[in-house]
Amino acid sequence: MLPPSPAGRFAPSPSGDLHIGNLRTAVLAWLFAHATGRGFAIRMEDLDRVRPGSDVRQLRDLAALGLSWDEPVVYQSQRLEEYRAVVDELVAAGRTFECYCTRREILEAPSAPHAPQGAYPGTCRDLSEAQRAQRRSERPAAIRLRAEVSSFTVHDLLYGEFTGDVDDFVLVRNDGTPAYNLAVVVDDAATGVDQVVRGDDLLSSAPRQAFLATLLGHRPPEYAHVPMVLNRSGARLAKRDGAVTLTDLAGHGVDAASALSMMAESLGLAAAGEPVTLNVLAERFDPSTLVRTPWVFVPPE
Repeated sequence: MLPPSPAGRFAPSPSGDLHIGNLRTAVLAWLFAHATGRGFAIRMEDLDRVRPGSDVRQLRDLAALGLSWDEPVVYQSQRLEEYRAVVDELVAAGRTFECYCTRREILEAPSAPHAPQGAYPGTCRDLSEAQRAQRRSERPAAIRLRAEVSSFTVHDLLYGEFTGDVDDFVLVRNDGTPAYNLAVVVDDAATGVDQVVRGDDLLSSAPRQAFLATLLGHRPPEYAHVPMVLNRSGARLAKRDGAVTLTDLAGHGVDAASALSMMAESLGLAAAGEPVTLNVLAERFDPSTLVRTPWVFVPPE
């Protein structure tokens, strides 16, 4: 069997309709992949909050902008056995431990000097078997990675070398659900994704994921963490900010083509109001000249 072809990807959570900030990131992910001769994959990260029908509407909106992708669309909920197999290997290798802490306990526990807020303080790392048995009787365990490092460095196409904290992060939650940091690493490696373009709010998670990929014998992907889309108050854009989805924008006379033109203008790839297509943007796209500042989006009223 041939290995998967190199690809970029867009990986939304099907918890509702995509807003224009999500769609702008998807366009950028497609442009980065196209500019480097990669394929482009869509993955539905549906292990957590899911609103029925959201995946169909998300794919519809992406297609309305002109995006195309390699089939099939990957659904994480259909890959539970793959995640379990990886965790079983890590458990057998002694690279994990059971954790019984609540979020409140972690936040209130003393942490190591200079550790970031919320970093895991190691409470359950070295419990005795008797202590683990006692804690198991109180609440189910999560499974954490025994990291053995405190930081890891990744290369980002926009940020350059970035070193971030790596703690004993969760691989499997205490309800048995594979955690985000595990699932994305396993999926990217399995589907040939070697380029990850996403919002820069996720930059801090890249060192954890790259470390886990390395531990599992995979080469970490090439990262590009792109500027966010903000509301007029400077906070991350959300659906509560008004007409921010394609459906809502259409109700104000802004069709998908016009929304794409607005995104292109925000990226410095088009003049105000200029009609564009993805193919036109692909001809103009140069990652080295990408706008590095957030886009403040003011919805029509």
